[in-house]
Amino acid sequence: MKTNLAINGACGRMGQRLIALAREDHEFSLCAALEAPGHPGLGKDAGEVAGGSRLGVAISSQLPLSTRVDVVVDFSQPEGTLNILRDCVIRRLPIVVATTGHSPEQRAEIESAAHETAVLVAPNMSLVVNVLFKLTQWAAELLKGRDYDVEIIERHHRFKKDAPSGTALHFAEIIQKIQGQTRLRHGREGLIGQRPAGEIGMHAIRAGDNVGEHTILFSTLGETMELVHRAHSRDAYARGALQAAKYLAGRPPGRYTMFDVLGL
Repeated sequence: MKTNLAINGACGRMGQRLIALAREDHEFSLCAALEAPGHPGLGKDAGEVAGGSRLGVAISSQLPLSTRVDVVVDFSQPEGTLNILRDCVIRRLPIVVATTGHSPEQRAEIESAAHETAVLVAPNMSLVVNVLFKLTQWAAELLKGRDYDVEIIERHHRFKKDAPSGTALHFAEIIQKIQGQTRLRHGREGLIGQRPAGEIGMHAIRAGDNVGEHTILFSTLGETMELVHRAHSRDAYARGALQAAKYLAGRPPGRYTMFDVLGL
């Protein structure tokens, strides 16, 4: 039996790739493609928006009550997440939240929704990035208290709206929980003096069409280790989100992560 998939943010870069890849996967049936009210793509066929042939699914601003949905993938904007999330809570629809940049209040509402339906939230949908989260955790544990400075460098395309990326912030959070750094230092300028202990340097680069790179650097006197992920296309994130959707469909209410998908 196919999984009935709804995509929120269908006309965005990631939404288009989700549509294209989902139509190639015989385990999925695209049942709804959603965008914000007033979006110029409303009414267009989702398959054509994604650069392919017609699918017979029109871009809509609302999830029709008559449509059977097994899982929703949200790759939109923070406000778009909250709009579809409320429908998912009412209808008990599992939702994969791949959007980043939510405010603390929005994150709290997303967490609360897990009491009513299955919610999978991840700062990054790439399977390899999530493996790198685990490797970073191990490195932080092994190097704790051994005088290693930590710097995080992320690179993204010129159109990305938030900085640093949600993925970079999650790497920092992992390390802080283990090693106890109390400050995130966003770049450096001027005569700032010697690097103090207890901080993680954060550096965001925005240039060209880079779809995403993250480097976690552990360095001390005499040696440096870098953990690096480079995405070659947005498909890395889209394929991970679709794997998450397959995992989440049919799950009971609760809070899930990509570690659950990977079995970590």
